[in-house]
Amino acid sequence: MYNGLTLAYLGDAIWEIKVREHLMETGLTKVNDLHRLAIKFTSANGEANIIDRLVSECLSDAEIEIYKRGRNAESTHKPKNADLGTYHRATGFEALIGYLYLEKTLARMDEIVTISIHIIEETLA
Repeated sequence: MYNGLTLAYLGDAIWEIKVREHLMETGLTKVNDLHRLAIKFTSANGEANIIDRLVSECLSDAEIEIYKRGRNAESTHKPKNADLGTYHRATGFEALIGYLYLEKTLARMDEIVTISIHIIEETLA
């Protein structure tokens, strides 16, 4: 079994692809606009807001345990644009995405990605 930071490493990449795919499907074509909007989804603050809602609304106990494994992982990285607690919660979100991908539970991963995108879009409206 992979540790929380390794899961987050993969989850970060998958989340980024899913967000970019979603934004391109909206019809945006200017790279600067795509990038500026993607940051709202992929920033530590955005991901921490997502996981807070997911934990309280729709994650199973097993998924919460994976989130906690990522959140509680010892990291030597110092976040630039977020406080440490926010950064750790975001890492937990990424770990959950990475775990679901590795476990080949892609339908559940896609369900969580869709919910996560809606959570961020609610804040943009």
